Amino acid sequence: MSQPLVDLVAEYLRRLEEGNPARIVELFTTDGYVLSPFLGKVAAADFFPKLAASSTRSVITPHDILVSARGARRVCGYFRYDWTLQDGTTVSFECADVFDFDPIVDRIAVLTILYDTHPIRQLVGDKYA
Repeated sequence: MSQPLVDLVAEYLRRLEEGNPARIVELFTTDGYVLSPFLGKVAAADFFPKLAASSTRSVITPHDILVSARGARRVCGYFRYDWTLQDGTTVSFECADVFDFDPIVDRIAVLTILYDTHPIRQLVGDKYA
């Protein structure tokens, strides 16, 4: 059960680095959404174009992919995110993305993004505004 989901998370990380919002959104259910520290709850179809518009480049360095120990259709991707913003500012941080998958199809239903926003907001402000 878990290997296809692990593979989907690895594919998500590749597509996130690629920076093509449409290719990322393909991995989500039609009503899939993102819980973002900056933006709150946003439809995946709206979130990733916003992210792409605020970015010029992303480098993803995966550390690990962790599978639920309780049998849930949940996987966590732990990685370093080196993010270059439109104004040329580069921000680097450790991130854990928690993927909750649809109960029937191997698609992401909910993505919860976890990282410490305090140092990032102090450095660059709110680049999504």
